[in-house]
Parts: sequence; C-alpha cells; structure tokens
Amino acid sequence: MMLNSDQTEIDVPPSHSETESVFSDCGGGGGRGAGVEEAGGIGLCAQSRLAEPGEALKKDLQHLSREERRRRRRATAKYRTAHATRERIRVEAFNMAFAELRKLLPTLPPDKKLSKIEILRLAICYISYLNHVLDV
Repeated sequence: MMLNSDQTEIDVPPSHSETESVFSDCGGGGGRGAGVEEAGGIGLCAQSRLAEPGEALKKDLQHLSREERRRRRRATAKYRTAHATRERIRVEAFNMAFAELRKLLPTLPPDKKLSKIEILRLAICYISYLNHVLDV
C-alpha cells in the first residue's frame, strides 16, 4: 500500500469479511471500510468514516506532523518486535566479528577472556608489531 505524507499505516483487525460491499454502510449496513474505496482509501460516505474506531484514529493522526506519526508508528508492538530482532542479529554479527579477531591475536593464556576494547587495543599493537617486523 502506498501512503502519501498525510497518511500513516495503522494495523486494525478487520471487522467484516472481504466480500462485503464497500457501499454497505452508506445504505445503513455496517462494516469496516464501508463507504471507503478500498484501493485508494478515498471516502465515499463521510458518516461511515467517523463510525469506525480505526478510521477515527487515522483521522486523529492526520493532523500530526510527519515526525509525530513516525514516532507513534514506531511505538507499536509489531514495530518494536521487528526492531528488536534486527538489533539482535546486528549485535550477534558484531560479536562474531570480535570473536574471529580475538582468535587471531596471540595472548598468554590463549583462551584468556578479553573485553572488546582490549581486543581492539591488542589488535592495534599486534598489527603495529607485524609492520615493524616487516620493516626490519
């Protein structure tokens, strides 16, 4: 779904079947999205747009700035879960890279636990030492 700058994506559980007419609420029937064109979200019946809680929430969000809409969208559980998953994968990759670097560094004892900053400082010293050996 394409959103313009005045719209925001909101997850609202459907309250009707997909086969229901989009015009059912204009004639007195009920249903989410009734009176709203499905493809573009253009209101065909103003009273139906205000009748649904999801639509009222969308209307409330339209007056907010782009930054505030983004902030609210990021506060959803779905977004937080996805973000936490991406961050966990990033941190695991970061830690694996440190573990690989650690294996290449000589220490006594060889299995000595080093912090990340210690690994970086030792790597700097070791590379400097190797450059010095090559220069001699």
